[in-house]
Formats: sequence, structure tokens, C-alpha cells
Amino acid sequence: MATFAFSGRTRSGEAISGERVADNVEAATAALRREQIQVTRIAAVKAKAETKRAVKGKRVAAKNLAVFTRQFSVMIDAGLPLVQCLDILGGQEEDKGFAKVIGDTRADVEAGASLADAMRKHPKTFDALYTNMIAAGEAGGILDTILKRLAVYIEKNVKLIGQVKSAMIYPIAVLTISAGVVAVILWKVIPTFAAMFAGLGAELPLPTRVVIWMSNALVKFMPLVIAGLVAAAFAFRQYYATSNGRHVVDRILLRLPVLGIILRKIAVARFCRTLSTLISSGVPILDGLEITARTAGNAIVEDAVMATRKSIERGETVSGPLKETGVFPPMVTQMIGVGEATGALDTMLGKIADFYEEEVDTAVAGLLTLMEPIMIAILGVIVGGIVIAMYMPIFSMISKLT
Repeated sequence: MATFAFSGRTRSGEAISGERVADNVEAATAALRREQIQVTRIAAVKAKAETKRAVKGKRVAAKNLAVFTRQFSVMIDAGLPLVQCLDILGGQEEDKGFAKVIGDTRADVEAGASLADAMRKHPKTFDALYTNMIAAGEAGGILDTILKRLAVYIEKNVKLIGQVKSAMIYPIAVLTISAGVVAVILWKVIPTFAAMFAGLGAELPLPTRVVIWMSNALVKFMPLVIAGLVAAAFAFRQYYATSNGRHVVDRILLRLPVLGIILRKIAVARFCRTLSTLISSGVPILDGLEITARTAGNAIVEDAVMATRKSIERGETVSGPLKETGVFPPMVTQMIGVGEATGALDTMLGKIADFYEEEVDTAVAGLLTLMEPIMIAILGVIVGGIVIAMYMPIFSMISKLT
């Protein structure tokens, strides 16, 4: 995609200029003609200038973007001019980086660019899904409706991400705290007992010797253990950044006993919600699948969606290729098939997304309820085992004295 600067006249004879994003000059000219603009001059913006504009913007928190979108839709629905809406939203935004992006977008719109084209210059803030839906809303004259759908989509997406974090952070946090408690006991407490037992000269039971050996090893190799953990974390991040590493890790995550089922349900809900929102907004099915694949959040799901897109290009249905991938449950592919047959694919996808979002709610709540006593029991067994191992020699000596 490239940006083209143009000058021309509207049907009423009013001079107009601005920029449009298109694959080539012919596509940009055709798009302007559809807008009933007679082009007098059009040229590609220099790559250097385009690159400079493209890097503008910053990643914005999804909650902030949802609030911006919701307020934007209310203002457009109330009949306020587009430039005035952006001016108000930019002025009240507390995030300075986001406020600058809104201000730059307002300036581009004021100069004659469409809202979608102006937003495409800030890809870190407005992704492909956002800008494509805005473009569809502008073309169909339903920008306020599209903004409402976008706000609902972002809010539901934030909720799904929060559920993923809830499912993964709690056990990780408990395990980390448990490991820290055990490390402190082995590092500080056990050496005191070991010195006391060495002074007594008594033969120690096997569990006690094992705990003392673990304590000595931890004290001796503590720097190496820390360095190893840091190196392992760094190596994992580097490996996951590669295409092969991402595929391997994502495949393993989907196959995990309990967590994998939840992650698969989240992936299905996200796929259905995204594609439903795009199709109902007027985005073509092929473009919608490509955007959905890029926002899937899982390499295996992304490959499945892109494989489906290629099959649709050859004239096949959506449900058939999805079923062949083996990633999506049979119920999902069957319901999508029914949606295609009845001409209500977007509605059916929305119903599937609603169902799986409720399933995720139930699964995450059940997982957290189950994990809490299990984690407490594991921590109790570990700490209790260490305490018993340390007191076994004392009990042995007391029994000999009596």
C-alpha cells in the first residue's frame, strides 16, 4: 500500500486536495472517482516522508482506545462535524502520545484526507482491523454504527485478554512465591540446623541429609542459579520471537491439559468476534480473514485462518477449510456452515463468540477455584516436608534419651 497526494474538484466545482492510500495510482484514481472527485493531479508521496509519518504514534492501552471509540461514536451520532469531534477528543485525552496522534489525525482530515487514511498513518495506534472498519463505515455512511461496533469489540477483547492473564498469572504467581519461600528456608534456616546437627555428631536420617545437601548446593551455586534463570528467560524470548519457536510454543500451549482447552476457546471466541465485526461492517470476507489471522494471537490459529482464506480464493466455502484444519471444534464449523447457507454468517459468528466467551468465563472461574487449594496443598507439602526433615533428628535424640 502507498500514499498518493491528489488535487481535484468535487461535483459542485469546489477545489479539494488531500491524500489517499491505495495499491497504485490507478486504484487511487478509481477510489476518488467513486467519491465523485474529478482528479486534476495525483502523485505518490515520497517514501521517506511516508516512512516518517508511519512511525508516528505509539501503542495505546486497549481501554483508552475503547473509551476514545465509544466517545467518538456518541459525538458522530449527535451530528458533530468530524474535525470538531477529533479536536474535542484530542483536547480531553490525558495520554499525551495518544493526544498527539488524535491531533495529527485531525490535521490530516482537515487537509482533505479521509478518516481511515489519516488513521493508517499511525499503525501503532490504529491497526488494520480498526482502519478497515472505519473505511467501510465512511464508504457506507454508517460511521457512528461502525464506531459503536468497534468499541464493543475492543471492550470484549480486553475482557478476553484479562481472562487469559487471570488463568496464567495466578498459578505462576503462587509457584513463584512458593519457590521464593523454599529458597529462603534453604538459604537461611537450614544452614543453622545443619551446624547444630554437626555439633551433636549424630547420624542424620536420609530426608534430613537430602534437605541439607539441597541447602548447601543452593548456597554454593546461588549466582549460577540466578544467572541460569535469567539466561533461560532470555533464550526463551529469543526463541519465541522466531517463526519456528512461536509455532512450537503455541502448539504446546494449545495441547496443555486444562489451560490448553481454555486457550483454544479464547482463540475461537476471538476469531468469531473479529470476523463477525468485520463482515457486519461491510469488509470483504478475504480482507476480513487476513485481518483476523493477523490479530489471532496464536500462530497455529493464524495458519489455519490463512489456509482457509486461500481455499476461499479457489471458490470453496468458509466452513469446509476450517474443518480440515482441525483447529476449530466441529460445532463451530457446523454453525458457520449453517450461517453461510442462510446468508447470516456475521450473525452466526456473533452467536458463536457469545457462547465461547461464556464458556471461557466458566472455565477460568473453575480453574481458579481448583488451582487455589492445589497450590496451597503443594506449598504445604513442600514446607511441611522440610520442617519434618529438620525435626526428625531431634525427635530421634529425644526418644533415645527417654
